[in-house]
Amino acid sequence: MKTAQDIMTTEIVSVSPDSSNRELAKLLLSHNISGVPVLDDNSRLCGIATESDLIYQNKKYRVPAVITILDSFLFLDSPDKMERELKKIAGATVQDIYTEAVVSIHPDTPLDEIATIMTEKKVHTLPVISDSGDMIGIVGKKDLIRTIL
Repeated sequence: MKTAQDIMTTEIVSVSPDSSNRELAKLLLSHNISGVPVLDDNSRLCGIATESDLIYQNKKYRVPAVITILDSFLFLDSPDKMERELKKIAGATVQDIYTEAVVSIHPDTPLDEIATIMTEKKVHTLPVISDSGDMIGIVGKKDLIRTIL
């Protein structure tokens, strides 16, 4: 059975955390991809920046639910969650919007497992990480679809 190593893209298109969201949008459109890895100055994986992260910036901000007890206001959402959401909506750089909690795969991950991860975790871009912790490739949903042909 084929594995991630057989179908991954090794010419990795990436951005840095300091890249502007405009640069990210241009990169996604010009390469016809839905997400890119965010790499630090040492080429280590920080996270993934996707079309969804860019689209999130255009959503309406939901005013947090508040209850009043005596003269105090209690927010039902945590202040940290509200701060993260506002930062993501107002962000100007990739650092403000990218997803840090990255689901990654090993080069030996079989295709059926990759498909399962993508569908269950609702991700479209999976970095391929070697035993030494280096990012050696990336598997996108289009890479999987190509195996059908």
